[in-house]
Amino acid sequence: MALKLRDLDETQAPLLDHLIELRTRLLRCVLALAVAFAVCLYFADDIFGFLVRPLTAAFPQGQGRLIYTQLYEAFFVELKVALFAAFFISFPIIANQLWAFVAPGLYAREKRAFLPFLVATPILFVCGAALAYYVVMPTAFRWFLGFEGTVGGLDIEALPGTGNYLSLVMQFILAFGISFLLPVLLLLLNRAGIVSRAQLVSARRYVVVLVVAVSAIVTPPDPGSQLILALPLLLLFEGSLALMRITERRRETEGEEIGAEAGAAPPKAPGEEV
Repeated sequence: MALKLRDLDETQAPLLDHLIELRTRLLRCVLALAVAFAVCLYFADDIFGFLVRPLTAAFPQGQGRLIYTQLYEAFFVELKVALFAAFFISFPIIANQLWAFVAPGLYAREKRAFLPFLVATPILFVCGAALAYYVVMPTAFRWFLGFEGTVGGLDIEALPGTGNYLSLVMQFILAFGISFLLPVLLLLLNRAGIVSRAQLVSARRYVVVLVVAVSAIVTPPDPGSQLILALPLLLLFEGSLALMRITERRRETEGEEIGAEAGAAPPKAPGEEV
């Protein structure tokens, strides 16, 4: 039978509807990010002042300072600060738009399964970022400034640039924030059936080595920050194993209950309607 153009149009309509909805939600995400960027750009000095506090506390009283060696460096630092802060402010709106696009294609059981991960993701990220800001960064900066002194009759003085300092702060915050999402990743893989708890337990020694290696790569080369990142990651890994065990036990219990209900159901007589 010949394929008519009308048939093609009918089959393409749902896809076009999804593409139009996706475009609309992406535009909303971009608009939210743009509005947040405009607001954060106005308060860029205050935001950068908040990010500078760990370095200020690490310097002796009244001796610390930041410099910029290129005329446009300070301007681009303000743009990066505004964009960095705008992403965090607009993230709930962006996540809500993505969830609203994906959720209609999920079953109710799948929605209930993914909703806790959506709630836990920003909480764990903020916890990791807070650990980096309040604990790791002051410790690392004091360690870095400990290299000031005199060598060969010449003074060694720390004169951090604004661009380099902002890059270092963003590296700290993103590294710790993303690393703290390890439980979310492991639990999602476990729920999808890709990784089991038994496999992770048997690979625990390799996970420890991997965590230490990742901590050494994503953090600056000081042992303090590497240790402060590695220990929470190992604790989060063990916590993920505990949650997997609880989840697997719950699944087994539900499976036994379903099996018991199926076994207790009386057999249907021949010819009886279902």
